[in-house]
Amino acid sequence: MSRIRILLADDHPVVRAGLVGLLSSQPDFEVVGEAADGQEALRAVERLLPQVVLMDLRMPGMDGVSAIRQIRSRFPQVQILVLTTYDTDSDIVRAVEAGATGYLLKDVPREELFRAVRLCARGEAVLSPPVAARLLGRMRGPAEENLSLRELEVLALVARGLSNKEIARKLKISEATVKTHLLHTFSKLGVDDRTAAVTVALQRGLIRL
Repeated sequence: MSRIRILLADDHPVVRAGLVGLLSSQPDFEVVGEAADGQEALRAVERLLPQVVLMDLRMPGMDGVSAIRQIRSRFPQVQILVLTTYDTDSDIVRAVEAGATGYLLKDVPREELFRAVRLCARGEAVLSPPVAARLLGRMRGPAEENLSLRELEVLALVARGLSNKEIARKLKISEATVKTHLLHTFSKLGVDDRTAAVTVALQRGLIRL
């Protein structure tokens, strides 16, 4: 069995030790390294090339968001799953926009954590329900606001039936970025899902099939 190589980045040794024990219980996981801050995480990624980094946000020196941005820039194949106690709107948005593949809170059930790691290893975006709700709520805004060119591009591909993963591959962006563009689009159009967004956009002549 091919095991998922995982790097842990958290400034609390007890938290890291607990995660090592938890993740090591899964036969398809291998914890290959640990880091106490963002700079250490960046060096460890360069040295170990993990598939998934479990990243805390608030760390001394280089914080998690800065580390996410640098890792994704230099090692785009490495997926980053934020695992933190912080669920403020700004933290969530900054992490997703920096390139995080997923965002979970530390009180997540272990099975949900295991599932998220496996999904992230495949490049699939993961947002825990409370995080997704906060992100969507923050991005709600006036329906009259214009869609950006990238948002229109993403929506046109949705209208053609492409999944988030397929759109990410076609546009050479992360799946999390696709999700962010869609959330912005839902907010601007005053809708709650992909089908409604496509319907409204077609009615307004924003996109064509």
